[in-house]
Amino acid sequence: MEELPGRQPTIVIIPTAVPDPEPGVRDYVDLFTSLGVETVEVLNIQSREEANSPDCVAVLDRADGVFFTGGDQLRLTALLGGTPWLRRLKERYTHEEIVIAGTSAGATAMSTPMIYQGRDNSGMRKDEIHVTTGLQFLHDVAIDTHFVARGRIIRMAQIIATNPGCIGLGLEEDTAVLISKGRELEVIGRGMAVLLDGHACTGNTIYEIAPGEVFSIRDLRLHLLAHGQHYTLPEQPGGLTL
Repeated sequence: MEELPGRQPTIVIIPTAVPDPEPGVRDYVDLFTSLGVETVEVLNIQSREEANSPDCVAVLDRADGVFFTGGDQLRLTALLGGTPWLRRLKERYTHEEIVIAGTSAGATAMSTPMIYQGRDNSGMRKDEIHVTTGLQFLHDVAIDTHFVARGRIIRMAQIIATNPGCIGLGLEEDTAVLISKGRELEVIGRGMAVLLDGHACTGNTIYEIAPGEVFSIRDLRLHLLAHGQHYTLPEQPGGLTL
């Protein structure tokens, strides 16, 4: 909680990733309250009309932290993408002091390429993994969660094969990363963060094979990072870093 600005910070919980957030959202309110946050609000945006509402946008102006719950990350992008609400959040993230966080689907949606569908045991086959544009708070990074427990490294490798300019970031349960200055990453929690770097890859066959065939890729760099470890994400020349 020490990352939150202000002496009496306000956290706004966004449960948009689930169609019926009660009673689960109550657990998050109780959690933040138990950590000493005096003001916790719930902004349950369930339509694009609500995300276009000046009242919903105004809630962001009093938020010191915004927290996206788990659920379905495609709901987040489909309901919030391109709305005044999301534009205002990005403005504050770019120019002001605010903390944006999420768990499970809420974490997966933070990046530019966002995994929204794909069987864990079929990640080696071309087109089994489906990707769209996420909320774009973290550029050129693909995030996946429950990473070790569900064996998701192969499906992440396919995402990197389709665009080796991205870094794959896999988060295990009870694990998070704190990212500051757009690039500086610190691992926190009891598990492990896995980073997959394909910038120097060779032998990439993803563009040659037919859908359903198994792809190949060589010379991927793998980093396994525990609590307290740091990593600097590559800077993309000419890109926008939020």
